[in-house]
Amino acid sequence: MAQDRTITILHTNDIHGRHVPFHVAPGDATAQTGDPGRAPAQFDRAAIIGGFQYLAGKVNEIRRRDGANNVLLVDAGDTFSDDLVGNETRGAAIIRLMNALGYQYMALGNHDFDYGLARTRELAKLANFPMRGANTLDAGKPIFGRPWHIFNVNGVRVAMLALSYHNTDETGSKANVRRLEFTSGIEATRQYLPEMREAADVVVLLSHQGTAVDRRLARELPGVDLIVGGHSHDRIAPPEKINNTWIVQALSDGAALGELRITIGGDRKLKGVSGTVHDLWNDRIAPDPTMTQLVTQIDAPYRKRLDEVLANSADRIGRQYKSESPFDVLVGDLMREHTGADIAFMPGVGYGVSIEPGPVTRERLYTLVPHPTKLVTLEMTGAQVKRLLEQSATNLNPGNDLDRVGGLVQSSGIGWTLDLNAPVGKRVSGVAVAGTAIDPARWYKVATNAGMTGGLHRYAFDDGRNLETHDVSITQLVEDGLVRRRAIVSPAMGNIRLIPLLGK
Repeated sequence: MAQDRTITILHTNDIHGRHVPFHVAPGDATAQTGDPGRAPAQFDRAAIIGGFQYLAGKVNEIRRRDGANNVLLVDAGDTFSDDLVGNETRGAAIIRLMNALGYQYMALGNHDFDYGLARTRELAKLANFPMRGANTLDAGKPIFGRPWHIFNVNGVRVAMLALSYHNTDETGSKANVRRLEFTSGIEATRQYLPEMREAADVVVLLSHQGTAVDRRLARELPGVDLIVGGHSHDRIAPPEKINNTWIVQALSDGAALGELRITIGGDRKLKGVSGTVHDLWNDRIAPDPTMTQLVTQIDAPYRKRLDEVLANSADRIGRQYKSESPFDVLVGDLMREHTGADIAFMPGVGYGVSIEPGPVTRERLYTLVPHPTKLVTLEMTGAQVKRLLEQSATNLNPGNDLDRVGGLVQSSGIGWTLDLNAPVGKRVSGVAVAGTAIDPARWYKVATNAGMTGGLHRYAFDDGRNLETHDVSITQLVEDGLVRRRAIVSPAMGNIRLIPLLGK
């Protein structure tokens, strides 16, 4: 009788260009960790974490333990942008590092088109591994070719299908993805599953859909063995089982490495699944010297800019995604200070590393505002402002997980209560500007960015007036504001009262 075989899948997701170590502490160390309604994903100590040299150290340790030919290394997307060096190299820095580490497959996330489709094509050619998305269609066909691949690992045939984020065109510049169509990953899986099932012993989805959609797929579509997830920045370990499908995910920002061990019986049927997430604590892992040298080489032309201190922070200033975010309130305050606006709005985004107490370098700032989106001002009536807040409520609770996009709209100069349990049209109440109840007929000056006025996260500004796009990016505005202030503190919270869905 044939013997059992065990293979290892190592996985990362939502690296967002983070390739050097950074400091974390208990609390909101990376985006989303403190949001209500989700399981805690906080770090349990104050220390240095992450960095490709430490990721390489851990990957190579596991390859030595299990045998390199018995290990797959994959990434679930949102990989090479959202970072100063990422911007300067237009994604090439992370691809070089991934090539050096020997990644074997990658799902295209929504932010993997941040430099435009033409650049994503160039990066796909630069990569020594396939980038795919079964539900990202170019001229009606999956981008870059067949979206699934068979790996033969220790005699086990693994079919891996890459899935993108179905709402990618609503999370960035529409011009970047104009010729692409983003469809349901569930339906794409339904299309390819029979032939993958026929060809392989194990079927794996490498998914940038987010955990809510991955869970829905597991409930609705039998025949998928494992889902290696991304997009929602969750830590799912040990693996979560829904019906006969196992789901995992490994946090974000290059801070962790997921390890999934799969045992196939002599009858070629799945016999066992186990897994964990390794936090890449720098004091507990030996860095890989070759990767250390490559990281230093890549960063060298930018090191002076990266290390420049813009201000000093008295405390930690974190980013949240689906709740009021300290960093984004600070950005809004700076926008209002610069423009004289009554209200500032920024989109809720789910990436970034908190500003820690002490010197605030440009490198740290760019993990939170990497995109040079232009400042925009316009006038909106109180009624129009309230409709925008209602759209944020819809984004948070669309009723259908496939329609979910973006987080809570972030703001400054305005307060309100948002009750996700209330009927549509009545979820927003108690709206006040500068402490005074909003007047539906009054025109207010609003500051925002060009992404939001372009329809990002389904926000509509078309009915405003006197719209002006300024010749300064939000990134530069924040840089200048930090330098001007020199010392910063986390702004006062509590302007938004969020009542989450009951039972969540």
